[in-house]
Amino acid sequence: MDTQTSNKVTSKDGTRIAYEKLGEGPAVILITGALGVRMSPELAELLAEHFTVYNFDRRGRGNSGDTLPYAVEREIEDIEALIDEAGRQGSTGSAFLCGMSSGAALALEAANKLGEGKVTKQALYEPPFIVDDTIAPLPHDYVQQATEMSATGRRGDAVALFMKVAGVPEDFVPQMREMPMWPDLEKTAHTIAYDGTVMGDNMSGKPLAPNQWPGATMPTLVIVGGESPAFFQNGTQAVADILPNARRFSLEGQTHDVSMEALAPVLVEFFNS
Repeated sequence: MDTQTSNKVTSKDGTRIAYEKLGEGPAVILITGALGVRMSPELAELLAEHFTVYNFDRRGRGNSGDTLPYAVEREIEDIEALIDEAGRQGSTGSAFLCGMSSGAALALEAANKLGEGKVTKQALYEPPFIVDDTIAPLPHDYVQQATEMSATGRRGDAVALFMKVAGVPEDFVPQMREMPMWPDLEKTAHTIAYDGTVMGDNMSGKPLAPNQWPGATMPTLVIVGGESPAFFQNGTQAVADILPNARRFSLEGQTHDVSMEALAPVLVEFFNS
């Protein structure tokens, strides 16, 4: 398996996006969710047995740059730059997308914008759409709160805010602040607002607008963990229902914290079909 590290590609606005390339075959771009830097290395290695995998640091995270003001369109351009780079490196100039959580919502936005010419298939693992009253909706000023907390040096409070809306019990958050992983979460706290912007109004507790992704006509697999809460079950069903070429798949025994060993074969079968 061919592995390269410390690669960078230049996005349309000049921002340098860091990525790791593994394997050979059709291109797959992995898109992580909130507070993540890049997708699980374990998943990348499992998929690299079948595909050329591009696992990248989303802008503002890890070794990638960040150009303000933030806009979802800039992140879509980052993904497009990776697709184009894959084309220059011998791919077809198109790619499969695989997004996790809010990264799945970003994948969907990119697929809608770029169309089937550049995104041939997409796999979405539990985009956190809130479409009913099975969980509290995102606060209307969530993005503003997260932005202000990070801008005023309250990165820990921004992470705590995210944990609260993600359903972590409030009395457990002080314990989490003492855990070794907390400083790493604070490093990406300023990007919490980015993912909130990606989600838009799709965490409001209202049904998804049926026409918001008209360009996402490519084959789409929407995956949910069989043990995940009702809001994930209902949100994934809702997005599968409104996309013209989508199907929903329940991964038995899994939750939002999915096993990469369980997920990888599902992705391989879908991308190879």
